[in-house]
Amino acid sequence: VQLQASGGGLAQAGESLTLSCRARGRILSLNYMAWYRQVSGKQRELVADCTIGGVTKYADSVQGRFTMSRDNAKNMAFLQMNSLKPEDTAVYYCNAEYLSTNTDDVYEDFTAWGQGTLVTVSS
Repeated sequence: VQLQASGGGLAQAGESLTLSCRARGRILSLNYMAWYRQVSGKQRELVADCTIGGVTKYADSVQGRFTMSRDNAKNMAFLQMNSLKPEDTAVYYCNAEYLSTNTDDVYEDFTAWGQGTLVTVSS
């Protein structure tokens, strides 16, 4: 399974960007999806996550500004980022936990990461 993230770019403070993440491959159930971000030299931090049932949680730093959603039929997740701030500048990564089958054709839970998409917010 591969996760492909897109939608990053350059924005000015106060503007909006929307990130997309598509999961491709043999997925029996995409149980959990999340967005993380990482600034060079710092630990990767959880920005938002969403269960297959649509329950979302947000980091305090983005609460009220970012909205995560999913399209389960397309195995996609989105992160609508409004009122962007310079401190939102980071590489954003898509993460997913999914059920698939391993090489022995046994059900197994897996975790996947996208390649990261850069968001730069100027003041």
